[in-house]
Order: sequence, then C-alpha cells, then structure tokens
Amino acid sequence: MRLTATLLILTRILEKPYFTSKEARDLGVRPAILSYYVSTGLLKRVRRGLYQKMDYQNSLSFRWDDLIESVYSVKGSVVCLTSALAIYDLTEEIPRQHWLAIRHGTSAKTTQGIKVLRYRNMKLGKTEIKLEGTKIPIFDRERTIIDAFRLLSREIAIKALKMAINEGGKNRIDLIKLQEYAKKLRFNIAPYLISIMT
Repeated sequence: MRLTATLLILTRILEKPYFTSKEARDLGVRPAILSYYVSTGLLKRVRRGLYQKMDYQNSLSFRWDDLIESVYSVKGSVVCLTSALAIYDLTEEIPRQHWLAIRHGTSAKTTQGIKVLRYRNMKLGKTEIKLEGTKIPIFDRERTIIDAFRLLSREIAIKALKMAINEGGKNRIDLIKLQEYAKKLRFNIAPYLISIMT
C-alpha cells in the first residue's frame, strides 16, 4: 500500500487523542508503516501499541486524555470509583489521580497519577464509553455508586446517589439494577434509598 493512501486511511483515527496499533491494523495499516511515520515525525509513540498524531491539540472541553493514556498503560484495567464518578458528573470532587480497577491477583502498581485497586468481580457492571472518540472500559453508574459506598466515604457515596436519582432521562439511575448489584456485592443499599427517596 502506498504511503499517501495509508495516510488517507489513517485520517479516520488521527484526530482522536490516541489510537492503538490494533485500530490501525484493522484499517489495513501495518506496524512497519506506523514505525515509519514515527521516525518521520508525523506520529508520536506514547507507549507500546499506543500512538498519537504529533501535532494533536487537546480541545478545551476534553479533560480526560491522560486518563485514556493511563487506561492503556495498565493492562486489563477498568475506570472506577472517583474517576468514574467524575466522568458521570456524580461528584463535585476533582480527582487528583486516575482510579483504575484490575483483576484480583494481577500485578500493577499504583504510580504517580494512577491509583490501582484490585477487584474480585470485574464483570459486574463493566461497560465501555467513548471519550473524544476513544473507547475506554468503565463500570456503569450503578456499580460505581455501590463501590463508592463500599470503598469511599459515605458522604461521597450519598451525594453521588442523590445526584444520580435526581438526574432525568437516559442518565437516570436504574434502581432495580442498583439493588441487584448491591445484593451481589453484599452491601445493604436499602436504608440509603429509603432515606433519600422519602
């Protein structure tokens, strides 16, 4: 494939904050071509298998480009707790670290800017969202709220629950799912629901 044709194909993903070598391969672009573009200064290799256009400029509305990089740097991680609450606008707290869950028994260390937690149940409530065109794994609102009660302060969790209940439309929390998650994670959410809804 000619380099100009390859560049044309890559334009579909060059405007994203980051793209993976897999995404490029899915478009028919070989790793050797990516290496060539890195050597010529068109692309920047952020980490192994993670690339960015050299002159990529963050839009002012985008606050999560470093979170995307963190997710890609911690294999098998899922955005959780404070970071998930911030993405869902269920907290007024600005996270100082990116909170990522990994499967219990795997190895990854908390580093500067990344807080790693080990979860036994990584499937419950796991979903994906798009941030600036990049898919990242995250726990849904309901799982995030139950985890907030289990692992964060009651004050943060109660505020998040109130905000979620008061949201309207498609962002409104699914109370049945919330109670199912609470049961599976062995947390009694009923007293908090009764208190907030009466």
